[in-house]
Amino acid sequence: MKENWITSFIKSAGAILLAAALMRFVIAAGSAQALLLPDPMLGIPLRYAILGVGAFELVVALICLFGKRVGLQIGWLAWLSTNYLVFWIGLFAMHIHPQATCIGSFTDPLHLARGTTGYITEFTPVYLLLGSYAALIWIWLESRAAQARNLAAESLKISCPSCGVHIKFAVQNLGQQIPCPHCQKTITLRKPENLKMSCFFCKEHIEFPAHALGQKISCPHCNRGITLMEPA
Repeated sequence: MKENWITSFIKSAGAILLAAALMRFVIAAGSAQALLLPDPMLGIPLRYAILGVGAFELVVALICLFGKRVGLQIGWLAWLSTNYLVFWIGLFAMHIHPQATCIGSFTDPLHLARGTTGYITEFTPVYLLLGSYAALIWIWLESRAAQARNLAAESLKISCPSCGVHIKFAVQNLGQQIPCPHCQKTITLRKPENLKMSCFFCKEHIEFPAHALGQKISCPHCNRGITLMEPA
């Protein structure tokens, strides 16, 4: 359910972009003299600007309609809608209405589209912008939540240095001090890896597993009795 809205948004965005691309191709194929005028933002003849934008929209539309990777689809939509936003800002800075250029509006740049349909298509880029960024944020939050769940699911196991009973704990509890569930002695939850210390007598290094803390052994170098302790 939580991913259905993203899939629906991607498919609807693909359909919108496909329709927009086809509309631009039809416009660019026309014979209107205005197509020879330079686009105010791109500086190239309006016909080529319309064809270029339509080609980008067609590519993104095909990715949305036939692609399988949601992250890639949303990324392309966010990229395209961000370009719309940048061009809109540029147009307003130049005091140009979006309908005077091929980017920033899905209405006919030659002012052939009017009425309710024209207004709906004119603000369609806003739908793509808000939808793509909302989906990106949703995917990021879901990824963080999944990482947290995986971390919580991971567990480690150590032995109590006093009684030797095995203790299983979650990774996020590393470093905490708890009473041993068997002997009630306070222990520090640590990774089950070897520790190192120096012999009190010969100063040679001794490596031992963490669960052996507190045990008395003979130094493998000088054979004197020592107690395995946590390195200072």
